[in-house]
Amino acid sequence: MRGGHASEGERYTVPVAQAPRRIVHVDMDAFYASIEQRDDPALRGRPVAVGGDPRRRGVVCAASYEARAHGVRSAMPMARAVRLCPELVIVPPDFSKYRSVSGQVFEIFRRATRLVEPLSLDEAYLDVTENAWGETLGVDVARRLKADIRAATRLTASAGVAPNKFLAKIASGWQKPDGLTVIAPERVEAFLQKLAVDALWGVGPVTARKLRGIGVERLVDVRTCDPDRLREAVGSQVDWLRQLALGVDPRPVEPNRPRKSVGSETTFAQDLSDEHEVRREVEALGAHVAAWLERRTLYARTVTLKVRYGDFTTITRSVSGQPTCDKAEVVARALGLLERTEAGRRPVRLLGVSAHNLTDRVVTTGALPHVPRLPFADVAPGPDR
Repeated sequence: MRGGHASEGERYTVPVAQAPRRIVHVDMDAFYASIEQRDDPALRGRPVAVGGDPRRRGVVCAASYEARAHGVRSAMPMARAVRLCPELVIVPPDFSKYRSVSGQVFEIFRRATRLVEPLSLDEAYLDVTENAWGETLGVDVARRLKADIRAATRLTASAGVAPNKFLAKIASGWQKPDGLTVIAPERVEAFLQKLAVDALWGVGPVTARKLRGIGVERLVDVRTCDPDRLREAVGSQVDWLRQLALGVDPRPVEPNRPRKSVGSETTFAQDLSDEHEVRREVEALGAHVAAWLERRTLYARTVTLKVRYGDFTTITRSVSGQPTCDKAEVVARALGLLERTEAGRRPVRLLGVSAHNLTDRVVTTGALPHVPRLPFADVAPGPDR
């Protein structure tokens, strides 16, 4: 196991929960691609990408570990993936099959505990502090979960066990594929000392560059960085960032975690240059999102438009108002946002419409509903892990 050990007699000042929880983060290995390799023996051992046709601007949804060895990654244009790996086997996605396998996996999770928080089809947090199997150690629950998943699906999963969600998620990716990493409370500080600053939630490439520009290379450097300089780099999230740098994450595992957003987007085989055609596409995307909201009796306060131009420059525009699921209103907001772009004057490669700040009620008077938002809300990575 990686993660380091404390020196004999060493005491840490890093605060931990008074009664440490046992949190397990389980992440299936290259889920979509692994299912395809499982079901087609001819694909085993070969570089596989699940996704769209490279001739029609398809995108990689998932890549097998053999493909990753060539640099192929999820969200990459399939044309680029083929250039990196000419022998790549491209398989169109079968989401109904993936959802079915996901159902098997989550059934196993819920045998262990009712405290299961899904993050995607292939990823979840489990609080196993108390569990149906009567195991006193989180690592024993994780081993049993991995074994049961393999027996039921013939697929592997990686797991991380730690006192909180932040550390458990990092741990699950520490020894992929088929890994199991445990960060015991007394080893938290040694583990944190090993991490680069971009291990923190919300710290992507741009923010990481800003942090490194002020001397914050490692996660633990956040603790000693001047607060004003840190605030310039990460804004209002500075206090949460400092908590994570100390290994503190009190968030509970939420089995009924509400969905935060929904969206629909499309990449075009040929760039769109006609303004009327762009408007029709935005109308269709907005209508699709509104229909999803209406079916689930949910209302969105915020509508966001995403535009990717032909040169790959990507912009987003957002507007907030009274919560709505009305098709005409969602479409009107999206079209209003379109006016704030250069779409039609510049070729458009991709369009997307999404709805955020969802609520299950409409507020007709007074202030808009308060929608809780955790700082550095964990971004569920794509299925290609």
